[in-house]
Amino acid sequence: MLLKELERELEKWSSFPDPFREFSLINHGLLRTLRPIRGEFPPVDISKDEEKYVVSAEIPGVGPEGVDISLKGKTLTVRFERRPEELGEGEYYTKKERWYGDFNRVIDLPCAVEADKVKARFNKGILHIELPFAESEKPKKISVQTE
Repeated sequence: MLLKELERELEKWSSFPDPFREFSLINHGLLRTLRPIRGEFPPVDISKDEEKYVVSAEIPGVGPEGVDISLKGKTLTVRFERRPEELGEGEYYTKKERWYGDFNRVIDLPCAVEADKVKARFNKGILHIELPFAESEKPKKISVQTE
């Protein structure tokens, strides 16, 4: 009998909203509507081997003609614009999570690269930029002389 009464009391309390959960849901909803902070978008991966860096960036919804890549010293900048799809008459969004507008990503490279030899290719919404190291940055083999 006591157990039944305790269960009924707990049921009363379970109908109250959890304020921490409600705050988290509101905060999450607000953050999804904001534009990404500069430097966060597009997401990039940077890899390297003995000859070059390769920067890969996700930029879905943008064609290669809409991407501007520049290199100044050790700073690589990728700029692009992404516009929302046009809706037909009577259509409207019921949910909108994708970001639109002008974006740029600035990447400071740890060493100098050969600007004239930089190559970029675009495949399935992924931009790949190959940045060969400058000759002065490549490891040099030093031979040891005997006396």
